[in-house]
Amino acid sequence: MRYGHALREDIGSPRTTPLIGIYDMYSASIAARHYDGFFVSGFGFAASYYGLPDIGFIAWPDMVNFVERLRLAFPGHHLLVDIDDGYVDPEVACHVVQRLERGGASGVILEDQKRPRRCGHADGKLVLPLEEYLEKLNLVLSSRKDMLVVARTDATEEAEIMRRAAALAETDADVVLVDGVRSVEWIRRIRKVVGDKPLLFNQIAGGKSPRLSLSELTDLGVDIAIYSTPCLFAAHGAIDGALVDLKMADGRLPDTRETDFIGVKGSTELLEGNISRHHADHHPAAV
Repeated sequence: MRYGHALREDIGSPRTTPLIGIYDMYSASIAARHYDGFFVSGFGFAASYYGLPDIGFIAWPDMVNFVERLRLAFPGHHLLVDIDDGYVDPEVACHVVQRLERGGASGVILEDQKRPRRCGHADGKLVLPLEEYLEKLNLVLSSRKDMLVVARTDATEEAEIMRRAAALAETDADVVLVDGVRSVEWIRRIRKVVGDKPLLFNQIAGGKSPRLSLSELTDLGVDIAIYSTPCLFAAHGAIDGALVDLKMADGRLPDTRETDFIGVKGSTELLEGNISRHHADHHPAAV
């Protein structure tokens, strides 16, 4: 199953390829109605699976199991997986990459942070010495077969951002990501320094980066856009609002015949689609 090849084909198109951040199987089931690619967000997974912030709590077997479930239900979708720092150790990173590739992941993002790690749009990030990160990255690259690999730097100082972006572009990584980019001008500068290497841009609501449309990103030469948390943050607001309404109604549920409130019928129909895809003969992303 050449899922990495399929994702490379898409990012080679003239337009920016969007990948939507999902955090559990239900959010993925909804997102699948609208987009062809998922980003398995570390922020979202830490929040939904552990109820904790994105500061290094994720255990790699939990992430691998989640990706395996996603691939079974969504055989035709791109799955780009955030593996943080590769779970610290380079050999562990290689093992995880091999497990994820066998489980059907299309690609992974490997960052250059050191512990304690932070969300890419948070303050206080620390990075490994470049040579140490490149050693880990090259081991990961040698351990994959078809899987796409995104090399990510979390450097924050201007000179170091440019130094690392240029170094990552010289590796065999498929894509470069500088996380927490603060301006359009910086996107232009990074695009120039990475040359012909595909470029990824990470958008998160309330984060450090500018809010840009896909058309604007295409004009800036961005090849992939990941949207880390739209599903998670939308669920947060919707759940809070629904429970406030339930409390105001003295515990009486809405009438699904009179509102757009999702009831058991709509939810079941959504989930039944996952069963049908389990048995699909055609896997579009596996060509």
